[in-house]
Order: sequence, then C-alpha cells, then structure tokens
Amino acid sequence: MSGAGGRAVTPITKLLVANRGEIARRVVHTARRLSIPTVAVHSDADAGAPHVREADEAVRLPGVSAAETYLDIDRMLGAALATGATAVHPGYGFLSENAAFARACEDAGLVFIGPPSAAIEAMASKVAAKQRMAAAGVPVLESAEVDSAEEVATAGRRLGWPLLVKAAFGGGGRGMRVVASAAEAAAAFEAARGEAVSAFGDGTLFVERFVVSPRHVEVQVFGDHHGTVVHLFERECSIQRRYQKIIEECPSPAVDESLREALGKAAVAAAAAIGYVGAGTVEFVLDRDGQFFFLEVNTRLQVEHPVTEAVTGLDLVALQLAVAAGEPLPPEARTAELRGHAIEARLYAEDVAAGFLPVSGTVERFEVPAGLDLRVDRGVEAGSVVSTYYDAMLAKVIARAPTRALAARRLSDALRRARLHGVTTNRDLLVGVLEHPEFLEGRTDTGFLDRHDPAALSHRPAAGVRRLHAAAAVLAASAARLGSRTVQPAVPPGWRNVGEGWQSTVLADTDGPIEVAHRYAGPGRAGTAGEGFAGPATAAPVEVTVEVTVEGERLVGRVPAATPDEVVLERDGVAHRVVVAWYGSEAWVDGPLGASRFTEVPRFAEPGPAVAAGSLLAPMPGSVARVLAAPGDRVSEGQVLVVLEAMKMEHSVRSPRAGTLDQVLVSPGAQVEAGAVLAVVGAASGGGPDGDGEAE
Repeated sequence: MSGAGGRAVTPITKLLVANRGEIARRVVHTARRLSIPTVAVHSDADAGAPHVREADEAVRLPGVSAAETYLDIDRMLGAALATGATAVHPGYGFLSENAAFARACEDAGLVFIGPPSAAIEAMASKVAAKQRMAAAGVPVLESAEVDSAEEVATAGRRLGWPLLVKAAFGGGGRGMRVVASAAEAAAAFEAARGEAVSAFGDGTLFVERFVVSPRHVEVQVFGDHHGTVVHLFERECSIQRRYQKIIEECPSPAVDESLREALGKAAVAAAAAIGYVGAGTVEFVLDRDGQFFFLEVNTRLQVEHPVTEAVTGLDLVALQLAVAAGEPLPPEARTAELRGHAIEARLYAEDVAAGFLPVSGTVERFEVPAGLDLRVDRGVEAGSVVSTYYDAMLAKVIARAPTRALAARRLSDALRRARLHGVTTNRDLLVGVLEHPEFLEGRTDTGFLDRHDPAALSHRPAAGVRRLHAAAAVLAASAARLGSRTVQPAVPPGWRNVGEGWQSTVLADTDGPIEVAHRYAGPGRAGTAGEGFAGPATAAPVEVTVEVTVEGERLVGRVPAATPDEVVLERDGVAHRVVVAWYGSEAWVDGPLGASRFTEVPRFAEPGPAVAAGSLLAPMPGSVARVLAAPGDRVSEGQVLVVLEAMKMEHSVRSPRAGTLDQVLVSPGAQVEAGAVLAVVGAASGGGPDGDGEAE
C-alpha cells in the first residue's frame, strides 16, 4: 500500500507509549479508538498509576527516578521489542525531543511517532536553531552562547539589559533566569546551569535579549512525509509562572487575521526549513508593537494541544499516528477552520502561597465536571500518590464555547465545582486569573503574575464563608459520629437530661484557628437554628434543634439538614448546600461559594521535637541537589546554603540569619521530607533573629 508520493504506508500494529501520567492516558485513548493495542511502561513509583491499568500490556522499568526509568533509552527499546510493539509514542517531556532516542527507534525498525531524528537534532540546540531560522527568513532575537558568568556580563553590555539566560537543550521553563544587571550574572548562571544539568543532562546555556512582558504566542504545525506542511492556527500561552504555562487558549485574543497569516507563514517556513514531519510547535514572543520573534521549535506534541483540537475538531494524536505510518495529511487537516474559542487550565499539585512549592501526597478525591464542552485530561484519580520524582501537573481542564467570554466562565465554573482533596493545588489561582478583568479583556502577557500577587489573586472563600464552612465541617463530623453509634443512636450527641452541653471543636486553616461550638436542644425545643440532623445511615433524619457559634459569634440562620457528607446552611432565606469530606483529622468543604480545607486541632497536643534555633528546614519533600557551604563557614542572612530538587524544579533554601554554619545534616542525593532539618546556623556574635529556612 502506498501513500501520495509513492511512500509505503506501514500500519502500526502495536504502540508503546514511552511516557506516564495524563499524556500516556491521552495516547492510549486515541489508540484504543483506532483499535491499536498499547503497551505502557512504568517506574516502581507508578506501578499503580491509571495509565498502567488502561493499556493492554505494561512493562516495569525498575527504579523511581526519571534517569533510571523514563529517560533510559535502552530500557524503553527493550520494552518495545519484548512486547512486539511496532511503534513508539514519546508523549511530551522525557525522551520526546531526544534525537538519540528517535534515531535508536529508527535503527531498531520501530516507527517513532514524531519528526525524523535529523529534524530534532536541527532544533536540539536553541542557538543553532535560531541561526537556521534567521537564514529561513524567520524573525529572531539576537543571542549568544555563554560558558561563564563573565560571558553573561559581556553579552549584557553588548545586547543590553535585561537578558534571559536559557538552557540550550530542553524546555518547560527549566534552566531559565532573567538577569537585570552584571551583578546578577553569577547567581543566574549557576542556577540555570544546575537546573539544566538536572533536567536535561546538559548544562549548555545561551543568552538573548529579554523582551519585557511580551505575549507568548505559538503556532501548531503539521507536516507529512510527502512534503506537505500546514499550520493549525495559534495558541496564546502568556499566563505563566516560573516560565511554565498554566493557562493556554486558542485562538489568541491579540491576533487578528493579518497577524495570524504572518505568524502561520513564518511557522510553516520554520518547519519546512528542517524538513519537519508530524506535530510540532513554533513558539514566538509578541511585543507590544505587534512584532514577533522566533523562540524555538518544540519537536513534539504540546501539553496544550487540546485547545487546538477543541476549535478545529481534529484529533492531533490520530494525525500523528497516521502521518508516522506514511499517510498524507487528510483534507480536514489541510483545510482546517477555527470554530469557537477554547481555554485550558493546568492543575498542579503546588502551594501557591508558599511560592509555588510542589506538593506531594495522596489524592483522596479528584472530581472535575466534564461534558460536551468540558474536557478533563488527568493523570491521577482517587488513591493516586503524587511523588517528588516527576512533574507536579495533575490534570488539564479544557472548556470550549462559541465566545472567549463564555469559555472563560465555563472553565472557571468547572474549577469552582471541582472536588480536589488530599493535596494542595493551584485551583484557586486559576479561578482568580480566569475571572480577572485584565484576562477577560484579553490584556495578558508573560508579566501578568508579576503584576498581580498570585497569593492575593487566588480565589478563596470570604471570611463569612470560611466561618460557615467551618461550622459545616463540625456538624458533618457530629453527624458521622451519631450515624456510627449502636447505642441509643437517636439521642443527639452531648444530650443531658438537664439540657445539652456545648461541644467545642477547634479547626485550623492557612488563616489560623477557628473555634466552633454547638449544642442540641432536642426535638421541638426552641433554639437559634433549626436543623434536620441525620441519625444512623439507615434512618430518616432526626429533627432536632442546634445552636452553633463560630469564634463566639452565634451563627444566625437555619441548618435544614446535615449528614456526614452534606450540610445545608440557610442564611437570609437562601439555602447553601455544601459537601464535606473528612480524611482522618482533615476536613475538605466544597460549595458554590468556594472551597475550604481545615485540620482539627487536638485538645491535648503531643509535644513535638524541639528544633534548634537557626535551623534550615526543608520546605517540601525532595532530594538534595547541592550543598553550598561547609561546617565552620561564616554565612550571611539569606545566603543560599542548600538546593533541593522536587518535581524537576530546583528550590534554594536560605540561611535564616547571619552566623557560623554549625551543622550540615544532609549530603547531595539524599531524600528529605518536608520539615526535615537540613543544617543549623549558629548565631552571630551579639545574637540575631531566629527563623526557619526559606525557599525561593
């Protein structure tokens, strides 16, 4: 069988997915629709992951780190050959832009679902890629490769400040630092190089002029083996934190038909210049004057590809498989049209208020509304463990609508209604961005989260809602205790024949402690708030009257119903239904007015271990990447002493005070838990402030 141009079509009979998480599930989904059997691979940490269960076969990659599992070319090839796979889909990240892996697949007779290894090599070095693009007539920013901090300073004097230091190999915002002056060159160079080595195994860096607060606009391109290259319109990816995208949309609100034509023409020229085949993305920065400049070509499928699928009706993974098999691009891809608007939000396991620190733990519940115009691509489910070994992204939520405004409302509403329990996420920040006037007006750029404090921007329940949620959590817990009793289950908790006593519970969240007191007045007795309180799980609600105070203030309004899972709170004649879930001592409350998370404060707390003054505490679990001082060294307040790596990002832990480094309790490569003591700094002569280490 032959495709156009005479190239033989090679059917894919079994597909190995060389990745994990939501992209692995995404590829398996399309392969199953096309009746192509699939093989998953997994590290020991991912043995119970959803992508492993959903594939037809699975191969274990012994170990937990990315280097010994998902980045090991020999093990990947061994898994493909052992299972009889005829093709390999690399997803994104890991080996997806590794030319050596693509070449190894080609040499082994496997179809690599991506561009030829030569195209990946042409774009592997961002310095060489920019030179090639300039020759093809694509606008570029001047840049220079640098081998030292001194060369960064020299480049700054020549190109002008600020500069952007970037990893020459890799992407995803890793190995990137903005340098505003020569004084910052050394710290930026070392930090970027360390992160580049850790993430990509190559510390080569280059610098380019930094365009202040530009828009980040990229163009989806597709090429086949018969010389056809098309673009599938642009995506706006300007809402970023630490150079990583968190909200993407298609089309861009800043691009009109004229600019769209120019961007598309430049992107197609860039792809044609390297003989591109398959799905790729040409990334540009767009300045305030409407001029655009080439950034890079991502020689793979992008995380944000669903927004393009939503507005074109195309399945980009299906197109990848067809093109890789030798088929020509179909007419629907060559003549695609924009229909409506789509916005994607990335849900990460991270603590925004703590500076986007990654969070690990067990996902207790993960429920996000989905439907005709809402799509959820997720890598986790209830019971999944979020580890420190891999990227912190949990899922992507995509909304489509006829207009941008409706797409934003639809996505914001879905995120508000989501039930995300067990690990802290960036959900509140995403809602805050989607509902911000600047975003709704399309006035976004890469400096959006620099202008707006992410912690303040995060949508959180108002103080009054927090109090209601605290009361609901306590009442739900009381209902659960009542429902589980076997002795006199109909008698309200705290009942006394001389009048019920007050029961007090102290909950705590990030805003501090909150005391909730309640008592039951009994059936028919006059009280402050009426409530239908659930009895045993098999019984009908028992009508009782309950009084509730929060922080000493009486909660005015009725509580028509309360069960272990749901509480109805009525205020000013309006009933608000909230759902409650307790996991041990933690309560998660979700409702139309927002979501809250509380921890019950025990009445008699166990004394904790004493922590020496001047201790540096690990702000999150991770591995020690570098120790930058030795016992006996004099250190200054704020000096970086330890660098931790978690979820492929580096985090600097700084000295809490000036003094002498008395102890270093960790070494490079060590795994540490959150709160672990990393080092101890003795006070300088005359004393100094005590405190914990801070991470940036």
